[in-house]
Amino acid sequence: MAIVAANTVGRRADRIESLLSARLFVEPQLADDRITFVSNLSGHLSLYAMDASGGVPEPLLPPQMALQNPDLVGGELFHVLPGLGLILVMIDADGDENYVPHVIPLEGGFPEPLAAEMFAGGRSHLVEVDDDAEIAFFSVESREQSVERAVRVHLPTRAAEAIWESQYGAYVAAWNPDHSRVALIDGYTMGDVVLYEVDEAGGRQMLYGTPIEERDPGTEHPLSGFRSAHGVTSGAGILLTTTLYDDTGSLAFLDLSRPGEVEPIAIAGLAHDGVGELEGLEHLDDDRYSLTYNIDGCSWVYAGTFDEGTRSFSVDRVLVGEGELAGGVLHGLHYDRGSGRFVAAFCTATSPTQLHVLAAEESSPTTLTRERALGLAPELLSAGEDASFESHDGLRVSARLYLPSPELGYEGARPLVYYVHGGPQSQERPDFAWFSMPLVQILTLEGFAVFVPNARGSTGYGLDYSTRVDRDWGGLDRLDHVHAMTEVLPNDDRVDTARAGVVGRSYGGYMTLTLAARHPELWRGAIDMFGPYDLFTFMERIPETWKPYFALAVGDPEKDADFLIDRSPKTHIGDISCPLLVIQGQNDPRVVERESRDVVEQLRGLGREVDYLVFEDEGHDVLKLANRVRCYEAIAAFFSQHLS
Repeated sequence: MAIVAANTVGRRADRIESLLSARLFVEPQLADDRITFVSNLSGHLSLYAMDASGGVPEPLLPPQMALQNPDLVGGELFHVLPGLGLILVMIDADGDENYVPHVIPLEGGFPEPLAAEMFAGGRSHLVEVDDDAEIAFFSVESREQSVERAVRVHLPTRAAEAIWESQYGAYVAAWNPDHSRVALIDGYTMGDVVLYEVDEAGGRQMLYGTPIEERDPGTEHPLSGFRSAHGVTSGAGILLTTTLYDDTGSLAFLDLSRPGEVEPIAIAGLAHDGVGELEGLEHLDDDRYSLTYNIDGCSWVYAGTFDEGTRSFSVDRVLVGEGELAGGVLHGLHYDRGSGRFVAAFCTATSPTQLHVLAAEESSPTTLTRERALGLAPELLSAGEDASFESHDGLRVSARLYLPSPELGYEGARPLVYYVHGGPQSQERPDFAWFSMPLVQILTLEGFAVFVPNARGSTGYGLDYSTRVDRDWGGLDRLDHVHAMTEVLPNDDRVDTARAGVVGRSYGGYMTLTLAARHPELWRGAIDMFGPYDLFTFMERIPETWKPYFALAVGDPEKDADFLIDRSPKTHIGDISCPLLVIQGQNDPRVVERESRDVVEQLRGLGREVDYLVFEDEGHDVLKLANRVRCYEAIAAFFSQHLS
């Protein structure tokens, strides 16, 4: 296999190093006047702690041990347990996502497996921890069959027990204060979620919804859209978020004495406007909760009180969305009951993640970090502008256009990089933290315009919008991109669509291959980052526990074979005419390395120009500093060569 060598000549390398000199500070937790957080201070993600007043971060894990991107973990990456003097942390092997729970002392140390026999051979996720009861709930995926187990661990004794198992999730959603009742959810496709509990006889008692195996063909079942939940302090019911009453999400209450009934909860005191959705709620203390909203891609968080008697929620504080914490994305917010303070990690399109402490009483946050792009003046970065458009069938598609700063002195229409996010049920946001935004900034510094659409199927705009991609991969979503390239962007004289390239990661890689193959006239170059190539082999190679979801959301390999053949990039790959760069992590469990190698080998067999870059110590992301530098350099060099 060919490996693209990094070209480190000139200012490009300096700019990449400048942007990546800004370290990550994410997922903070505050306890006993200490902040524990995830950072890449050492060049890869690890766990650190420092005083809440500031200071030098202290490493908590051995230097050779790398943690995973918290956004991929599917639960908490770690949880601080001050009463036990421990930190619970989920560890995999260089991105293979086979997470195993470990514990370390509060002051750091060498990880020891937690309840090793229960979690051996599985892929585990830390769902939630009840700090008062010192009980942790996990979801454990089998690596051999399509089944997941809900597991409860009493942390002081480390006694573990399986609660239930299902091929559709068995995720613990909520519990009453004495843990005599535990609610679980199964999820079939986006928003299609049922809620149930295990009864005293060991059977399943439905709390809301009809299990998929009991549904009559042709019968409609409303999408509940349950996303987060918490058992209220009275023990009488569950406060949860749902789309039953509002497609963009709202609060509701389920009285445990009346299964099947969900009551809407009025919310008073919201301060935002714009297009977005309610993402979730978190319990703070007693009847107080925080509500997190995603509005036009930006984070808003409120604190307020739930009144069980009147079935109402009253907001009394804006935590995120105004002042210093506005116009960006939250990467963790944690409430310390001992002090009444919050700690938050926040970034924007042009500002790296910073740690902030919010006092118990409303006041301006105290910022503990001053991360910046080293040697790059802020005015050289691109904040982007709204570029939303009406698509081929009249649907509004949210998008942003990032142009080089006027301070850079570029003249004339700029060559275009068209960026497709992953998911597909995800969203590109003004988020400096992970892979996309630093890449966008590097490309604008190099003189490219970067167009970033949130085509149908994206999250952040309501459940109806995000489900429009189900069982239609490469259909109307593809036409959103084609419409933007042929009917929208050509009208902007700042952009040169005749010099355009496309790049995407994961599902975005799938769409990159699809667009390059089915619309070759639009592109001078394409970069596929770990994208599915053949939908049959892709679904055959994913972990066993993911197969039921993909059979429902994408297509059943047996029942929908003709459809999957048509929508696989493999079917049309011979029509690719532009140069292609393929990027892959060797340890990726989602889109395995063989899937990307198949693309490369088939195109090379057809005599096409293909470069292949494999990172031996990465999974479904590029996280380590040296790898990110090399990856960004390869992408920028590729587009500079082919879009000039």
